[in-house]
Amino acid sequence: MSPPPPPRLFVLIPCAGTGSRAGAPGPKQYEPLAGQPLVAHTLDVFRALGPRLAGIALVVAPDDHRLTEVLPGFPAPGEWLLRAGGATRAQSVAQGLAALREEAGALPTDWVLVHDAARCLLLPSQVDALIGACVHDPVGGLLALPLPDTLKAATPDGRVAATVARADKWLAQTPQMFRIGLLQEALARMGDAVTDEASAIEGLGLSPRLVPGTASNFKVTFPDDFALAAAVLQARHAAADR
Repeated sequence: MSPPPPPRLFVLIPCAGTGSRAGAPGPKQYEPLAGQPLVAHTLDVFRALGPRLAGIALVVAPDDHRLTEVLPGFPAPGEWLLRAGGATRAQSVAQGLAALREEAGALPTDWVLVHDAARCLLLPSQVDALIGACVHDPVGGLLALPLPDTLKAATPDGRVAATVARADKWLAQTPQMFRIGLLQEALARMGDAVTDEASAIEGLGLSPRLVPGTASNFKVTFPDDFALAAAVLQARHAAADR
């Protein structure tokens, strides 16, 4: 009997949010940034990894027609447009995983890297680091940033209640990398309340691995973030041209 094929690596990008805090006229992931839609920068990161990935999937709302307008070349071979987005991130990921298994033939033992569409400054080297740290891990893990600033707890009226020790505190980022079957089980058990995949995995009593990320892998959330992201991209392009 031949051995089973090695697990593959899929990317799942939830892209069904409205981005209301960004102050944009439409979903922030489709807003222009440095000459192309924000989500196009995110896609380019994973496309740069080439055959290391089995495929890339965007999860959009069933009635979303903007993506095909702003990204007329998507999906390319090895990419999937999954119209399976839900009202929450957890729903979009859970429904996207089910669609990925049905449409792309992904298996429960395959890995999935779930990444925020709005974290458009991720670098391929950071994805490589995550994969290298997690591909043989029994649980999986996520990019995260050790908390650099002093952390305060607040009272209901907006005053400092306490200073919280930051030595063991991390800011969760994405991608977050787990086996597809395990993540599906975790999301089914934990429901819509979880705000990231690691929280769902923790609900099974497991401890995901923390893989150090960088501050530049921030999530474009507020209006000022667009200008900051554009400045980072401009600086990277200038450095590459030298």
